[in-house]
Amino acid sequence: MSDAHDTRIRAAAVQLTATADKARNIATAARLVAEAAQAGAGLVVLPEKWNLIDVEARQVEGAEPLDGPSLTAARDWARAHRIALVAGSVSEAIPGADRAFNTSVVIQTDGSVSAVYRKLHLFDVAVGGHVYRESAGAEPGSEVVVAEALAHRIGMSVCYDLRFPELYRALAMRGAEILAVPAAFTAITGAAHWEPLLRARAIENQAFVIAAAQVGAHATGTSSHGHSMIVDPWGVILAEAPDGEGAVVADLDFGVLEDVRTRLPALRHRRADVYGTPGEPRPDGDRSDLPASPA
Repeated sequence: MSDAHDTRIRAAAVQLTATADKARNIATAARLVAEAAQAGAGLVVLPEKWNLIDVEARQVEGAEPLDGPSLTAARDWARAHRIALVAGSVSEAIPGADRAFNTSVVIQTDGSVSAVYRKLHLFDVAVGGHVYRESAGAEPGSEVVVAEALAHRIGMSVCYDLRFPELYRALAMRGAEILAVPAAFTAITGAAHWEPLLRARAIENQAFVIAAAQVGAHATGTSSHGHSMIVDPWGVILAEAPDGEGAVVADLDFGVLEDVRTRLPALRHRRADVYGTPGEPRPDGDRSDLPASPA
């Protein structure tokens, strides 16, 4: 945490409807990032797959390296507007492979990429009469990533990751004060779970959450819930987007974060001596906190 406990950052969550037209999507993102910067945002978060949402084969065909045109454009926006940008996620090409990573990057105000996170949890589910198999065209990442921007620490995640609280606790234990959640939550799951999950992750980790979402119908025949929002460490929704494309802004007051963590020190009250940290052995070497392996 910054020593200047009263530091404020104006943050923005961008909401858009990605199509199969990459040029259109990049132009839309450019316009909305500019609007967020004009509203005073110093930190901007784009949604998951902001540059392209298409059927599986064309999604993989549209994957780019990290120095491809989409993230190059995003770096230009960060530099031009002097903002820190969490560039949602894009499909990152894997050389020689027929699948891609679902990758989020943090871009500094000078346009440099300072962190790369590859989505850990792939969306293989059946909901609303539609079967999703993200793993058919995507490869999961393998690292928990916390980045620094504007003198604060940002915990990285993407969409379906939101359902795994152990990831967010790991981010909090690594010093995250802001949790970035670029997403394309489905209309069905979003209506039921989006807000409660976002507020829960903010409350239990006593961190700000910036959740930038896709909204509306896509070329895949699926629809996204929208309702991009910014939540404070007490679980208060500071800003929420209406339906449609746009950007919402809110001021992150790190004095509030410090006050919550001081008055209700739940993170310090953890009993790691009893139940350990998810995915790590307890001090006595016992790993009973992990689920049993299948027979």
